[in-house]
Amino acid sequence: MFHYLKYFLFHLIGIAAASVLFLGEGWVIYGLIGLFSGYIILDAILGDDTSTPNFKHPGILTIQLWFALPILSLIVFAFIWQVSATDVLGAGAFIQSQTGIDVLANRAAGGVGVAVSAVIITGLMIGLIGTITAHELTHRTWDPVSMFIGRWLLAFSFDVAFAVEHVYGHHRYVSTTKDPATAPRGRNVYYHILSSTIRGNISALELEKERLNKLGKSVISFRNSVLRGYLMSAFIVALAYLAGGVDAMLLFVAAGLAGKSLLEIVNYMEHYGMVRNPDTTPVQPRHSWNTNKRFSSWSMFNLTRHSHHHAQGEVPYQDLRPYPDAPMMINGYLTTIVVALIPPLWHALMTPKVQHWDKHYASEEERILAQEANAKSGIRSLMKAA
Repeated sequence: MFHYLKYFLFHLIGIAAASVLFLGEGWVIYGLIGLFSGYIILDAILGDDTSTPNFKHPGILTIQLWFALPILSLIVFAFIWQVSATDVLGAGAFIQSQTGIDVLANRAAGGVGVAVSAVIITGLMIGLIGTITAHELTHRTWDPVSMFIGRWLLAFSFDVAFAVEHVYGHHRYVSTTKDPATAPRGRNVYYHILSSTIRGNISALELEKERLNKLGKSVISFRNSVLRGYLMSAFIVALAYLAGGVDAMLLFVAAGLAGKSLLEIVNYMEHYGMVRNPDTTPVQPRHSWNTNKRFSSWSMFNLTRHSHHHAQGEVPYQDLRPYPDAPMMINGYLTTIVVALIPPLWHALMTPKVQHWDKHYASEEERILAQEANAKSGIRSLMKAA
């Protein structure tokens, strides 16, 4: 029972985020601090989770994933309400009548710091609650319910194209120069966010064009799932405008872009510096950075076990194996995100890991590719090894 319950950490974090957004004022700022510090501290002190339980009722675990859509919808509604000038749908009056807490007064007392913190929290939740779950669901191409929910979760970050590019592009070309999501050695994370976003959307459109051409269907049509995805995101933006006006709509767009940026930061972390020849070498666990940190694993549906995921993309999250001998990230996910956002610190910590990968994980062919990557990296110690 514990192994089913542990994944509800994900839902509790989402509900807590919605709660602080409704409570407003200092709750939002302290909630943001608590979110980051909680992940970093708990990953540091709880150690690794290498358990591999046998789940007899996988349907429960699928329903846990589906819960992400109503939870994320609640979070985004709480955010829109918090940054709006009106009491959207009377939510503030209802909360006060039920709890006695004057959330409308709290909202009025909030300033720029609260608004910025609300954008960051909502962006994090769009990434954590939305994209992580959608990543799992959109791999289940045989399940129309999971695909439907997954695509709507991605719409909050303007990234329904991910459902095409990730499954049919990224998993094919990961750790190669053909993959938009794989960051070459020496790349800055901020450049990667922009580059991967643009190239990923172009790749998704090309993949969808190829699919529709094979079916004899027009690319410019409602059958194009990437174009439909753009319309889905536009629909959510329109709802934000109708609910809270221009200011709320623009702040939601900022939160959605923050959620999309979070995905690209995670892509950056998961495959930075890896090399592979897609024509001669199948994807193996050594082509992804892994981590088994307990809190990240439990609260992110085992996204942490990325090495197994890329070796067997069809395996559901609960059956992923820890692969303790795979290349390891700096720490848990939010810790590594913080490090990635500080490029000098990132390169100082990751350059030795990349060099260790070359020596202990790379094949002979990959060592040649690594030397070429080192020469182009702009990092002195890597260039010396080229």
